[in-house]
Parts: sequence; structure tokens; C-alpha cells
Amino acid sequence: MKRILRTLLAAIGVLGLVVVAAVVFITTFFDPEDLKPRLVEVVREHSGLELELDGPLTWSFYPRLGVGVAAAEARLPSQPAEADAFAAFDHAEVSLAIAPLLRGEIAIDGLTLDGLVLRLTRDAEGRGNWETLLERLRERGEEAEAVLAPASAGPNPDASGLPVALNIASVQVREGRIAYRDAQAGRVVTLEGVDITGRNVNPEQAFPLEASLGITWQDGLEADAPLLTSDLSLETQVRLGLAEGRHVLQGVALDASTRLAGDDQAQETQFRADELLLDLAAERVELAGSRLEASLLHPRLGEKRLPLTLGFDLDADLAAHTARLRELLLTGPDGLELGGNLAVSELATAPSYEGQLRLAEMSLRPWLIRLGVMPSLASNTALGQVALASPIRGDLDALTLDGLTLSLDGSTFSGRLGGRFDGTRLEADLQGDRLRLDDYLPPDDQPMAAGELSLPGVSQALAQAEPAALLPAEWLAGLSLDAALELAELTVREQAFRDVSLRLEGREGRHRLTGFESVFHEGRLAATGELDARESPLRWRLSPRIEALRLGSLMASLSDEPAPLEGRLSGTGELESRGNSIAALKRALNGRFDARMEEGRIKDVNVSRELCTAVARLEGETTSRDWQPDTRFQRAEASFRIRDGVAETDDLDVTLPGIALGGQGRLDLASERFDLRAAARFTETVDAACEVNPRLVDVPFPVRCEGELGGDSGEWCRFDREAFQDTLADLLRQEATERAGEKVQERLDEAVKRLDERLGEGAGEELRGALEGLFQ
Repeated sequence: MKRILRTLLAAIGVLGLVVVAAVVFITTFFDPEDLKPRLVEVVREHSGLELELDGPLTWSFYPRLGVGVAAAEARLPSQPAEADAFAAFDHAEVSLAIAPLLRGEIAIDGLTLDGLVLRLTRDAEGRGNWETLLERLRERGEEAEAVLAPASAGPNPDASGLPVALNIASVQVREGRIAYRDAQAGRVVTLEGVDITGRNVNPEQAFPLEASLGITWQDGLEADAPLLTSDLSLETQVRLGLAEGRHVLQGVALDASTRLAGDDQAQETQFRADELLLDLAAERVELAGSRLEASLLHPRLGEKRLPLTLGFDLDADLAAHTARLRELLLTGPDGLELGGNLAVSELATAPSYEGQLRLAEMSLRPWLIRLGVMPSLASNTALGQVALASPIRGDLDALTLDGLTLSLDGSTFSGRLGGRFDGTRLEADLQGDRLRLDDYLPPDDQPMAAGELSLPGVSQALAQAEPAALLPAEWLAGLSLDAALELAELTVREQAFRDVSLRLEGREGRHRLTGFESVFHEGRLAATGELDARESPLRWRLSPRIEALRLGSLMASLSDEPAPLEGRLSGTGELESRGNSIAALKRALNGRFDARMEEGRIKDVNVSRELCTAVARLEGETTSRDWQPDTRFQRAEASFRIRDGVAETDDLDVTLPGIALGGQGRLDLASERFDLRAAARFTETVDAACEVNPRLVDVPFPVRCEGELGGDSGEWCRFDREAFQDTLADLLRQEATERAGEKVQERLDEAVKRLDERLGEGAGEELRGALEGLFQ
């Protein structure tokens, strides 16, 4: 036993002497500088890079065997000598573990790279300076696989030379810098302070990897200040698949602190993923169990950070430039829960997407308040219940929700909604059960400010509009519009519209109301029109149509007092105007409007009774007939001609039983002043009203109404005493002339005098009061 132990110790001693002798021999007779030409040649042969080794090559023997290189640069084949090198580093070192060497294996113990600098550029035509290097490496691909195969396969006793076991105890990249300059896109991206640390790096099992770096992003090749700066840190477990080009990162933890231009404080984000797969051979990327958490800080969001969380799975095909996002779920405060899935295509050129979105019921009010875009609404509960589900498709410029189902404060809408983010196009085709528009209008005492409407591309246009403008003319001039709306019930200013159908079309500033129909107070409303925003001021055209609208119901809904007039109102018109304010539109209104009323009734006054009473008093008699309290008439018609804001009519015609009422007048829409002259006559069917002296059948009973629409209605109308006297005098003179003779003329003058005396002594007051009651 002693003999065996003595032999073993002697063998170890001999082996130690051999190792020491080898070290002494290498350090004494072998100069590492002799390796430089060979290294330069190998790098040129395999990559095409021109390697420059300005620093020395050094050996190390304890506690590990290694070689180091200092101050090296690598230039592309066509790169000028005076240009900055494509790649450079301050120091690189590779060390081998001694124990495996004693077993006849080569095991890399450590790999260190300090001060790495890599300069990547893309020219204006889109070609990168690294593409030449990649092409050369592809050409040498088979040789590279032959070199790497033993490393990935582990020890190979059958191969010549020492087998290589790829199991690196430590890999370190320290203070690296990667600069990317893209002349085609006009941007500069810089990665600084790149630190990468890996332990027990090998292709057979997962190993831990840590990395940290800083990113600077500049828009513009000569920009003075970066658009954003970000500090990143990464921790993960990496499983390499060198042979198949399939690498897996497990337990990914990526933290970022990003500061945008002009921001004093950074935005904090954390990304976590159960697994990240990088399949370089198939050019695929897959993410499973991903979660992005953001803590956003902005003056518009208040003093507290806004927490948001986005969960998703990703499957991207880089060769086909497509990606699929599954199980999307964005959550946040105040009940935010937005989910769905997206398929993205044309990733490298013009990204477009389609998929499905779902928004759980939530209140938009706290979000709009948080973002500072909450408009002043008449209802303090409007936008309190919002939910939607819809297919989605679009790109970086536009979005379409096709197949939308929207729930808004108890109302339900379905259809299509879309537009461009810059506000130059709007599309809608919606059907809904009901909409109370009053809730979403500003309060009566507080008009909406331009900045309160925050739609993409629209708020800026509204901000440029004049304060008193009805519409943003500049925005409308460039808007493309295609909208259709159908509602079972619409409420506007407390007016109920039913079975509403609305259609709008617009191109290049010319917008048309191609159709509007609605049931309104048991009648129907319809209209077509046009708005030309190409001109200044705006030009409006409208062709309204009213059918059998119950006027009494409309008047009662507009006032707390009972409606004084009832009937079925119909009418048609052709109107046009110019301007962008109510006042301007009134002043510039032109056109015509023809109105007709049927089944009419004037409440609490009987025109026939008043006229018959007046006639009876003229004859010195009284009427004993029983009268209805109201006036019913068969029809009333009038046509209005409107010129420069003034409406005139000369054919007012109202037909009562036995009585015809006609007149003429004018209304200034700007000043709201009016002047109406009307006259009532007994007709051939006068017996339907009362018994009348045949001489008075054709005598007009005049009345004049004038004033202002906003004034006291009790002062509007009065009996025209002078006109009535002149009419009777003319009638008597005509009769006297027919009878001939001066004596008849004298009697006629006496009759006129007696009539004047009677009217002045009290009978005239009674007659005047009776006639004034007809028109008040």
C-alpha cells in the first residue's frame, strides 16, 4: 500500500514539474506578439474585417491560464483609414480553466470585454454598414458551423487535438457603447454604459444573465436635445440553442426609467415575462405570460403617478413581418379593463392591425377629468356608464370599429365607427335605441369651450375657430365625412324625435345633408341641405319639409302655458344663408317657405262670435246665439318670401265658417320686429256664422299687429279704427252715388257723422274691444 501511495505521489510530482516546465518554456521562449499577424489573418478570413491590434497581447497563468488583448479596432473592408472604426474595444481577455486541461479538455473559464464600441449606420438608401459583414459571414457559414460544432457538442474524444467544452464560468461586457445613425429615417439611437454579465454559460442548461444600459433617442441627425433617455436593467435565465439557433429566456425581468424631452421626472415601467423565445433560424419571437406595468407621471395626471398594467402573449414572425398579440388586457384605476387581441402585419414598412376589443363597463368621467378634457355637460351623470365590444382594424393613421356594440348611459348603439387620427376623415353608420342629446350638451348658461372637445385632430381645429363660431370652418374645409344615424328616439332641447334617420356626406369641404326624416309631435319632419366650407363665410342651403305636425303639442312643450293655437301644420321651403354665427345667418337668410294648417283651433276665443257681435252692434242689435268657446277653422295658408333676413307675405288666408281672414306682413329676423295688417270678411256662407246685413258681407274688419317678438304680446295687436271708418265711409258713399242726388249725399254725410259719434260715445269702444279680442 505504501508502495502504491509513493508511486501516486511521484506521478503527481512529475505532472507538476511538467506543468511548471511548460509555463517556464512558454514565458521564456514564446512571444505572444508573434500571434498578432495570425489573429489579424483569421479575422480577415472569416469576417472580412481589418483588425488593428495597437495594444500588447499578454499571458496570465494564475489562478487561470489566459490571454489578453488591449486597444483593438476593426474596420470594414471599404472603410477609409481616417474614419472611425466599425468596432473597437479597450481590453479583451480569454482565460482557460487549468483543471480540465489536466484531463485533456479545453474549458473557457472567463471572457471579458471592456470598452466595446460599435458604430452602426444606415445610409439614405436604407443600406446598413453591417450588411457587408453579414454577407461575408453567410458565405463562411459552413466553415463556421464546422468550427462551432465541437463546442456545442461538448467533448469529442474522436476529434484530433484537444476537445473544447463550452462552459464559460464568467462572461462580462463592461462599459460598452453602440451608436446607430439612420440617415433614411433621420434618427440617432445610442446605447451607452452597456454592461452584461453571465455565469456558467453553456448550451446544455439555463444560466443567469444580467444586463444594464442607457438609451438615448434623437429625432433628427443633428438634433441638439434627445427625444427621450432611458435606463434599462435586465435579469433572466438563458438557455442557448447554438446548433438550432433557438434561444429561450425564462423569468424575464426588465425595468426601465424613461424621461421624455421636457419632463423633469422619469416614467417608471417594469416588464415581466414567463418565457421569451428567440428562434433565429425561423426568425420568430414568442412571449408567454407577459406583463407590462407602468407608473406614469404628468402634470395633466395630477400629483400622483398613474398605475397601468398591460398583460399579453406575443407571437411574431420577423420574416413575414407579422405579429399576433393574444390575451390583451389593460387595467387601471376607476374600473379600466380593456381586453382583446390583435394581428399586426407589415411590421417593417407600414404596420396595420386587426382584431377584437372589449371595454368593460366603466365611467369615463374620472378619466376625462384626470386628463383635463372633461367638457361642461348639462348632466352630471353623463358618460358615467360606457362599455363597448367591436372588431378593430387600422394602421398608424386611421382606425375603424366595424361591428361596434356600444352601451352609453343606458342607450345601446351598433354599427360602424371610424376615422383618421388627424381628424381629416370621419365615418359612422350607427343604429341606436335612444339618445338624450341634452345630457351631452353644455349647460344653457355655459357654452362649450373649443378646448373641451378632445378628438384626434379635431380639438386643434376647434381651438382655431372664432369664439362665436357655430362650426370650425377650417377643419370642415379639409374633412371627408360619411355618416349615417338611425335612432328610435332622440331628445334635443326636451323635444322628442322618433324614428330618426340622418345621412351626411362630405368631400373636399362640400358637405351635404342627403336625408333627414323623423316623427315629430305626431307629424313628420324631413330635410335635405348643403354646407359649403370652401367659401368664406360658410354657405348654407336647406330644404325643409313638414307634414301634419301637431302645432299645439309643439307649443305646449315649449312653454309652461297652455297652447293658444292647435292644428296640423305642414310646409315646404327652400332656404339659403351665409355665415358662421346665428346673427350672421339671420341677416343673410334668403328663400321661401310655404305653410299650411288644417284642423285648426284657436283656444279661448271665438272669432265668429266677436265679429258677429261687432256687426250686431253696428246695426244696433244683439246676438243671442250659443257660441263655442274656441275658434275652429278649416285651413290657414301663407307663403313667405325671405330676402336678407326679412320675411314677407301678402297672401295670408284663414278660412272660418262664414268668415275669411286675409292679410299681409313682414318680419325682420335680425331685429325680431314685425308688422302685420289683416282683415276679416264675411263670405257667401255667412249664415254659418251669423245673420249679417248684406251690405256688410264684403266689408273688411281691419286689425294691425306690430312690435317685437320678445315684447309684451298684449301690446301687439289693435283694431284699426281709422281704416275701418274709411272703409265704411267708402261703402256708404258708393251706395249714395248709386242712388244719386245731392240729397242722398247729404244723408250719407249725416250717417257717417252719426257713425263717428256712436263710435266715439261708447259704442265704438265696445266694438273696438270686441274686434281686438279676435287677434290677442
